[in-house]
Amino acid sequence: MSSPKGIIPLNQQRLLFAVLFPIMLTSLPSLSQAGDLWPEFRGPTADGHFDNDNLPIRWSESENVRWKTKLPGMGWGTPVISKDRIWLTSATDDGHEMFVVSVDRKNGEIVERIKIFEVEEPERKNNMNSYASPSPVLSENRLFIYYGTYGIACLDTDSGNIIWSRQDINLDHQEGPGSSIILYDGRVIFHCDGRDVQFLLALDAETGATAWQQQRSLDLSHVGDFSRKAFTTPLVIETNDGPRLISPAAQGCYCYDPRNGEELWRVRYSGFSAVPRPVALGNITFVVNDFAKPEIHAIRHDGSGDITDSHIEWIYGRNGPSTASPVLVDNRLMFVSDKGVLTCLNARNGKELWKERLGGNFCATPLAAGGLVYWFDRDGKATVIQANDQYEEVAVNELEEGLMASPAAAGNALYLRTTSYLYCIQND
Repeated sequence: MSSPKGIIPLNQQRLLFAVLFPIMLTSLPSLSQAGDLWPEFRGPTADGHFDNDNLPIRWSESENVRWKTKLPGMGWGTPVISKDRIWLTSATDDGHEMFVVSVDRKNGEIVERIKIFEVEEPERKNNMNSYASPSPVLSENRLFIYYGTYGIACLDTDSGNIIWSRQDINLDHQEGPGSSIILYDGRVIFHCDGRDVQFLLALDAETGATAWQQQRSLDLSHVGDFSRKAFTTPLVIETNDGPRLISPAAQGCYCYDPRNGEELWRVRYSGFSAVPRPVALGNITFVVNDFAKPEIHAIRHDGSGDITDSHIEWIYGRNGPSTASPVLVDNRLMFVSDKGVLTCLNARNGKELWKERLGGNFCATPLAAGGLVYWFDRDGKATVIQANDQYEEVAVNELEEGLMASPAAAGNALYLRTTSYLYCIQND
């Protein structure tokens, strides 16, 4: 699936980092190699798209399961994939030990279990969360791992050695960690939106040293500390004016220059604890503001300063996504509510094209490939639909456990992390 004209998520250009980050990338891989990469949350294009028409459409516990592996610990982070290896973050149920699991992509065998951090007194978390919910980022032989307030680290995937780590970037998550990290221009960038502090941080990917830090500028003194939290992951996009980092937070959304952290604009809204990552089409970015009553804000990103009253194209507030990020296919913006209501909008004007009640409860972010969109609920049901202006169901599949983690894909296979297992789903 090609990216929308006029805007390209920079993560889609990850392979160009050979110039900017030679320690990680020494040459541009071929297109066949690129199909074997799932480097981060939401994949190689950072928006849930995967360029393959041959992913499986139907599966069950007895059909199209190439292998199924029991995973140690618990974690809701997305698996990341490069060539013959799959990497997952995990933690013990009590949160005292944070570790990384390496799985052989061919047969599902666990190759390594590498301890990253020990935590004497982990904070409480929501029962729906895990201590390893943020997704890692993979770039060649470096794996970047984030456990929220418990620490961030860089792992050499060839040797299993920790290159650097930090445990001094702390915040009060209240419900446990949730925001995932991204990699841009040799820097690891992530949100720190807690009850106590709210800022954005960029670390040098080679050393872990702070490259820049930017405080949130909106005044939050009028809201309680619980209403200052957010769990979102930023999105970097290319524009004619340079790269832009779209960064939803509590009570507002910001845009920064990812090279230096300079704030370029902000939008005020009411809402907190939002989870979904933004998506973009043309000069519009679609941002979810809140967990309890989620609304989608369509924001033009060509402004400066406070653009609340000038650059919001439309707002849609019915059955919005509290946890699962939306997906764009052509001009269709699709999203699912936590209670299983699937909605498709015309992304240009916010008009509803269709709505369908899938039932179930949803946390995992959808995956789009070959004109299809895959939706995974928390009980094991996966609904595959055609990306059309009318609802068209293609298949409904069942596994014994559902997904809290978002899916990954590589080659012709889906990689699904359920509560206890990692599945490789591939046509026989």
